[in-house]
Amino acid sequence: MNAESNICKRHQKCPIYHGILKAEKSTEAYRELFCNADWEGCKRYKVAEITGKCPPRVMPNTFLSITEIIDEMK
Repeated sequence: MNAESNICKRHQKCPIYHGILKAEKSTEAYRELFCNADWEGCKRYKVAEITGKCPPRVMPNTFLSITEIIDEMK
């Protein structure tokens, strides 16, 4: 298995993955914890799988539920 197969399948359009956060260390931490590892546990990933997109301000480990995030998108 190559390293690319471990990366979240939505990483190309993810602002967290591409460094929207002001702190580079935070970006690296999120990439390591979610984008390159537990991306199926990422709330951004889950919302995007359901709706096709996710608001940029939603963090991978937000305290909001998937339902709350989607309701706020309406």
